[in-house]
Amino acid sequence: LAENGPRLLVVAEQAKIFSHRGGNVTLPCKFYHEHTSTAGSGTHKIRVKWTKLTSDYLKEVDVFVAMGHHRKSYGNYQGRVFLRGSSENDASLIITNIILEDYGRYKCEVIEGLEDDTAVVALNLEGVVFPYSPRLGRYNLNFHEAQQACLDQDSVIASFDQLYDAWRSGLDWCNAGWLSDGSVQYPITKPREPCGGKNTVPGVRNYGFWDKDRSRYDVFCFTSNFNGRFYYLIHPTKLTYDEAVQACLKDGAQIAKVGQIFAAWKLLGYDRCDAGWLADGSVRYPISRPRKRCSPNEAAVRFVGFPDKKHKLYGVYCFKAYN
Repeated sequence: LAENGPRLLVVAEQAKIFSHRGGNVTLPCKFYHEHTSTAGSGTHKIRVKWTKLTSDYLKEVDVFVAMGHHRKSYGNYQGRVFLRGSSENDASLIITNIILEDYGRYKCEVIEGLEDDTAVVALNLEGVVFPYSPRLGRYNLNFHEAQQACLDQDSVIASFDQLYDAWRSGLDWCNAGWLSDGSVQYPITKPREPCGGKNTVPGVRNYGFWDKDRSRYDVFCFTSNFNGRFYYLIHPTKLTYDEAVQACLKDGAQIAKVGQIFAAWKLLGYDRCDAGWLADGSVRYPISRPRKRCSPNEAAVRFVGFPDKKHKLYGVYCFKAYN
């Protein structure tokens, strides 16, 4: 009976969709019957289920389910996901107000009676990957602390695909860091002795999977654009850390986070040669146009360090969110 009947086919017109934080996106999915031109046979109600695939491929996160007039969304997708429903056979999912955690691969599953089929769509976000280590120094974060460190800096822990894309764009970093799948890796574009040896080929070096509670490394974070204004605060004097925090508050803003300086530098081309405090107590400055005395060899967010908060004086970078 199954061979003679209308076999259900689920198709995604695009395998990859690109968007950014705060945007809206449609993940395409349509279903057909192989031997008919109609969307459904009419004998069974059609059930559409969207899930997000996780890095271990054994678990899936529920996103959205629809059957007849019943609609249900889950977790932080509640109120943000809808079926497009532009035609009888359209199972495409609309995601609104995209957040960083939405990045990943989604499965569209259509079920009718005993028949079902699936299609997978990847949602990629425009953004920037940056290495991060805390004030304590190199290799001081277990996996869970690494996740929180990224969240604290307006970012999320990066995936392997995001790190790989960053490496292809020139990211070179010798310290190993956690990725979202629990692996520890680092990107090398210029092989050298301290980083795997001079004779090795460029690539993303893989340390493998380590104990998430006991093992300690740095972390690679990912952030995207933001809904606000990032700026260097013009102030008559240099400031201690506490004075910098208060100066931003007085200006109707907050002291900027590390993820925000990287997003402004990479996505907006922000360029400023003045070192300034950031929320984590670090001092950095973003250079998009390399020049003498300002990162002459490369465009980068330059890291000054974690100076003494009470006695060292610097400028400050602020962030003012748009309502």
